[in-house]
Amino acid sequence: MSYLKEIGGRAKSAAFTLSQALTDEKNNALLSIAEALESGQDDILAANAGDLKEAEQNGMGSAMLDRLRLNGARIKEIADAVRNVAALPEPVGKTIGGETRPNGLEIVKVTVPLGVVGIIFESRPNVTVDCAALCLKSGNACILRGGKEAIRSNAALVSCMQKALEGTKIPPGCIQLVEDTSRETAAEMMRLNGYIDVLIPRGGKGLIQSVVRNATVPVIETGAGNCHVFVDESAKHDMAVNIVNNAKTQRPSVCNAVETLLIHKNCADALLPEIAGRLSESSTEIRGCEKTLAILGKVAVPACEDDYMTEFGDYIIAVKVVGGIDEAIRHIEKYSTRHSEAIVTESYENSRRFLREVDSAAVYVNASTRFTDGGVFGLGAEIGISTQKLHARGPMGLTSLLSTKYMVTGSGQIRV
Repeated sequence: MSYLKEIGGRAKSAAFTLSQALTDEKNNALLSIAEALESGQDDILAANAGDLKEAEQNGMGSAMLDRLRLNGARIKEIADAVRNVAALPEPVGKTIGGETRPNGLEIVKVTVPLGVVGIIFESRPNVTVDCAALCLKSGNACILRGGKEAIRSNAALVSCMQKALEGTKIPPGCIQLVEDTSRETAAEMMRLNGYIDVLIPRGGKGLIQSVVRNATVPVIETGAGNCHVFVDESAKHDMAVNIVNNAKTQRPSVCNAVETLLIHKNCADALLPEIAGRLSESSTEIRGCEKTLAILGKVAVPACEDDYMTEFGDYIIAVKVVGGIDEAIRHIEKYSTRHSEAIVTESYENSRRFLREVDSAAVYVNASTRFTDGGVFGLGAEIGISTQKLHARGPMGLTSLLSTKYMVTGSGQIRV
C-alpha cells in the first residue's frame, strides 16, 4: 500500500467516528487544540523560523515571506479562530426540509459531512489550522498537503493538534498531514479516489489550475484573486484613496488584495496623483495605461495586456483610466477571476448596477476587497474562497463542507 493510501485509510477510518461525534465532544476537542497551539508556541515558532530561513535563502519575496511568517500574535489569532469555530452552531444533522407524502412516507432532508476532505495549499501555515478546525466541526476528516516552504511549520502545527486530540473523544487520525511535498505525491493525491471525497486547492492560479486539470477526485475550485476596484467620478476622494490603499497594501500577498484599479476619466486627473502618493508610502509599483502615464509621468511604468490578467501578490498594481461604469464592467468581465470587486461611488444608481451586473463571488460598494474572508463574514474561519458556482461560492465555512441525505420513514409502503 502506498504512503498516501495509508494516510487515506487512517483518515477514512477516523471520518466515520468523527461523523458520529456529539457537539460537545467536537467543541471540547477544538478548545483543546486552541489551548495546545498557544502552549506549544515555542516549538511552532522554532519550526517556522527554520522555514523562514530557508525561504530567505531561496530568494522568497517579502510579501510571500509575510504569508509564511508566524509570531506570537498570529498564533493567538489562529487559536482564537479555532475557538470561534467551536462557538458556531452545530452544522451536522440539521433538518433543512421535508414533508409527509400522500402515501404516508415521511421524508426529511438533513445535513451530513462530506467524509474525507483533501486540501492542497501553499505557504500559509494558518491555513493548516483553519482547515483542520472547520473539518473537525463539520464532522469531516482532513488530509492536508501544504507547500514545501512551510513543511516544518505545518508538521509542528499538526503534531500539536493531534496531541491535543489524544485527550479527547475525537480520533487524532481525523487530521492527517502529507509530509512528502513532491509533485509526484501531489499528483497521486489528486487521484486518491475511494479515500478522498472532495479535494480543495488553495493557493495561486498555477496550483489551482493544476488540480482542476489533473484531479479525478471531485474538486471545489477556489479562486486566484485578480480583484478590481473601480473609482467612479462621484467618489469621495479620501474614501477612494483609503480603500485603494487598503485593498492593495494592507496584505498584498493574499487573494482578496486588489490587483487592478479602474478610475473614471472625469476624476483621474485630480484623484490619481493622490492615490499614487499614498501607494508610494509602501513603494507600490504602478503599471498604467497611456492616460495613466500622461497623468502620473515617471511615477508609473507602462502596463501591458498581461498586467491586467495577473494576480501579482506583491506591491504592484495595474491602473486603467476608463470612460465610465460601462467600460469598467466590461473590463472586469474580461479579466476578473470572479473573486472580489469593488466600486467607490456616491451614485446609488451606479452602485446598484455594479452589484447587479458584476459576476463575482463578492461585490462591494464603498468598501475594501480585503473583507472577503470567512472570519470577517461570520463563518469562524474559511477553508478557501470558491469562485465557481456549483456547491459553494465565496468564503467557504462550515455549511460549505456539508452534503445532504434524505431520511425516509414508512409504515410498510411498497411501490406499485
